[in-house]
Amino acid sequence: MRMSLAELLKKRLVERIEADERLSKELFENAKKDLRAAEDNLKMDHADWALAIAYNAMLSAGRAMMAKKGYRALSDAHHLAVVQFCAAVLPKESSALASVFNRYRVRRHDVVYGEADSVGSDEAKRAVDNARKFVESIERTIGK
Repeated sequence: MRMSLAELLKKRLVERIEADERLSKELFENAKKDLRAAEDNLKMDHADWALAIAYNAMLSAGRAMMAKKGYRALSDAHHLAVVQFCAAVLPKESSALASVFNRYRVRRHDVVYGEADSVGSDEAKRAVDNARKFVESIERTIGK
């Protein structure tokens, strides 16, 4: 699954654009809001939605990094393209978080499109914790 940035560009999963600081900041703010919403859903015992929103925080943070670095996802599978971009450009110490990001991409799809009430409270708590670590890793990478 892991591709280099050059491979992502060659396969037209992402494209180079002008870096967009304003969009990056907006997306990063959305990621922080989503983290708070995921935490609130966790407190209300809405485990499915806590995981889905935690994933969305990761997606927004990944898109913020793409905008800051001058890239955007092109493919129909743009969520996967964001995951693959993050795996390609984040520092090696964040590679486990990029794998977790992909796992939550799949779980979020399950939750939203079919497997309601399939997320336990422990899994949701881990998702929120991992999303926080992922957002913090992106923040360090792009210097928010």
